[in-house]
Amino acid sequence: MILMGLELHHTPVMVPEVLEALAVQPGGRYIDATLGEGGHSEAVLGASEPGGQVLGIDADHEAVAVARERLAGHGDSFMAVNTNFRNLRSAALDLDFVPVHGVLMDLGLSSLQLDVEARGFSFRRPDPLDMRFSIEQQTTAADIVNGYRQEELADLLFHLGEEPAARRIASAIVRARPLRTSAELAQVIERAAGGGPRRRIHPATRSFQAIRIAVNDELGALSAALEQAVSVLGHGGRLVVISYQSLEDRIVKNFMRRESSDCVCPPETIVCVCGHRATLRLVSRKVVRPSEAEVESNPRSRSARLRAAERI
Repeated sequence: MILMGLELHHTPVMVPEVLEALAVQPGGRYIDATLGEGGHSEAVLGASEPGGQVLGIDADHEAVAVARERLAGHGDSFMAVNTNFRNLRSAALDLDFVPVHGVLMDLGLSSLQLDVEARGFSFRRPDPLDMRFSIEQQTTAADIVNGYRQEELADLLFHLGEEPAARRIASAIVRARPLRTSAELAQVIERAAGGGPRRRIHPATRSFQAIRIAVNDELGALSAALEQAVSVLGHGGRLVVISYQSLEDRIVKNFMRRESSDCVCPPETIVCVCGHRATLRLVSRKVVRPSEAEVESNPRSRSARLRAAERI
């Protein structure tokens, strides 16, 4: 469902930090590779006036529709493409939007997905077990929850969710099958995981993360998108990524470190034979976190980690 015209806009995280890391300039061209509802794109368009342009990319057709309505007043300065950001390069080439001054990736879920869309992203509502970013994808959360063998399910929850109670939760899910809604799944996980009232996050958080990552091949898509982002950046262009969990952040950190090095040979190699040459310069070696004031006003920003690098 597309709730056009309603005030459901996601609050973009770390806007001042994003604009600084992107080094936004008047007349610049930028790709918002995870468009969502267009909050970051709106900020970049404002900071790049006059003449700035933004190409927004998102796999979620409902998010693209909301962003297009939100940013309609910017006319031709804003373009949007409904595709996964693993297709970033082809989307930019199709629109002759290469090279660019910056690429932004915000890897978090939007408020539209968490609070509005009935696709099972939230464990607080009885939505269908879907979790697909794009309705064109084949595998759903229901396929994984009700179809994986117990051992496969446990491995998935442990490796993609870093869930210490993965085996206990997997066993409980298999016993409770078939599960049809996100609320049913969350209740099963909560009973199996335990943790008591002092647990910092909901007991189902890590398991839902793992299933969602698997449904959308998020880690594979991220690796592909990072490579393609560098290829569309002009000299001095910036790559800025905001991640929210350790698996994503590790991929981003290792990618930026590798691409800022002239050698990627194993440590035991005495003479470099890889021939790799650095394509990036780290803007800062330290991860940037949201301010205390932002976390207080927008609790969903609390786990955000921003990393930035510049094309050389």
